[in-house]
Amino acid sequence: MRIGILCSDNSWYFRDLRRAAGSDHDIVPLAFDRLAATIDSQRAILRAADNDLAPFDAVLVRTMPPGTLEQVVFRMDVLGRLESAGQVVLNPPRAVEAAVDKYLALAKLQQAGLRVPRTVTCQSVDDAMDAFRQLKGDVVVKPLFGSEGRGITRITDAALALRAFKLLCQIGAVIYVQEFVSHGGSDVRALVIGEEVFSVRRRHPNDWRTNVARGATCARIELSERQREMAMTAARTIGAPLAGVDLLRDRGATDYVVEVNAVPGWKALATTLGVDIGKRVIDLVQHIVTERAHG
Repeated sequence: MRIGILCSDNSWYFRDLRRAAGSDHDIVPLAFDRLAATIDSQRAILRAADNDLAPFDAVLVRTMPPGTLEQVVFRMDVLGRLESAGQVVLNPPRAVEAAVDKYLALAKLQQAGLRVPRTVTCQSVDDAMDAFRQLKGDVVVKPLFGSEGRGITRITDAALALRAFKLLCQIGAVIYVQEFVSHGGSDVRALVIGEEVFSVRRRHPNDWRTNVARGATCARIELSERQREMAMTAARTIGAPLAGVDLLRDRGATDYVVEVNAVPGWKALATTLGVDIGKRVIDLVQHIVTERAHG
């Protein structure tokens, strides 16, 4: 197979996928900011820099860089056109769009019957302050778009909440206010790859945020059947064959699905579990390509 990887320069994940593919597959790095389209009365060509995307068997989305609204919409449009032309895009554009939007993702998860933290998404200071009070004055404020714990703040003071909400409104942000689930400083990251689920417990001794990018450590954990089913349901609901699902367990032993990441990392998980995740991702791509061909 020839697989294009939409990734950043010097990406560890690109190197890991190229290692996992060995000589069996041709792995080519592609840049989101070099996506371009040519349309005339005879044809439509999609490319990334000098690479015509038509000959690729699959395109794997391995990063989601920030951009203007126009840039993000165009990038998703290109991936959508690739998919409509019959190429495998992993994860599918609709899954990436759903997962990157915290409100939309949470709404889909709740509709699927999964337990999620109480959350208010709004656009005014008054509504945000009402949410702060409704959620008992202990909330996590998150950017609507974002990952790896960036821009996330826990607020327990009404004056600080008012100041934060005013600032967010001034910059035209949508305000995403979620109840703080007391979780003892740890959570579970479940990595869904097709029908397989790999999991680690992430713990941070000095921070309520448990992202590895912020210094959390990982340990092997066996999911309960209920937790495994929650992770699989969350990934299917978003439409992502490859997904990172964050689970929180409160002090009453109730599990919540907090987020689904459609561009999940696996470096710490693979090291902790001693599993070749890169190889399993390549195998998933090959399985989908083969299934599509026999379709």
